[in-house]
Amino acid sequence: MFSGIVEEVAKAHYSSGRLYVDSALNVRPGDSVAVNGACLTVSEIGRQVVFDVGGETLRRTNLAETRLVNLERAIKLGDRINGHLVTGHVDGTLRLRKVLGKGNTHWMAFEMPKEKFGVVEKGSIAINGVSLTIARIGKNWFWVQVIPHTWENTNLKFLRVGDRVNYEIDIVARYLKGILGDGYGPERT
Repeated sequence: MFSGIVEEVAKAHYSSGRLYVDSALNVRPGDSVAVNGACLTVSEIGRQVVFDVGGETLRRTNLAETRLVNLERAIKLGDRINGHLVTGHVDGTLRLRKVLGKGNTHWMAFEMPKEKFGVVEKGSIAINGVSLTIARIGKNWFWVQVIPHTWENTNLKFLRVGDRVNYEIDIVARYLKGILGDGYGPERT
């Protein structure tokens, strides 16, 4: 589990099933790290931290194309959670539609995910592993407001309109949908 509070932004590149990250985080092989929100296991440490990336992860994320990633080590039981509970099980990617600077914050609009049920005003969503609060909702989009600290300490400030981002809907919304209706429950015939 993660909290969506980014510890480091690092350069990364993908090649032949592996993601290579220039990270200064104190990690060792076997550790879980959220990389742009995707829970990956450290495979090797040398000049770079290396992660093996499976086909399902590649299909659902932007890891093969991104050059800067947000990193967060897994939380420990008993740690304070400053964001919201994030599993690291990325639902898919969305495109950034608009960025507005207003006052001391930035507003970012993203296309609506297929899990529209999980997008509610004042609800949580993780974008590239960053814990964010949904501020406004439209028919095909939603807005988040990004405070200066988050803007300066994540890869959100480097995004351009049209870029793909990883997203994970709130875990509570996911389970409620699974319990109350078709969504993430067992396949029905």
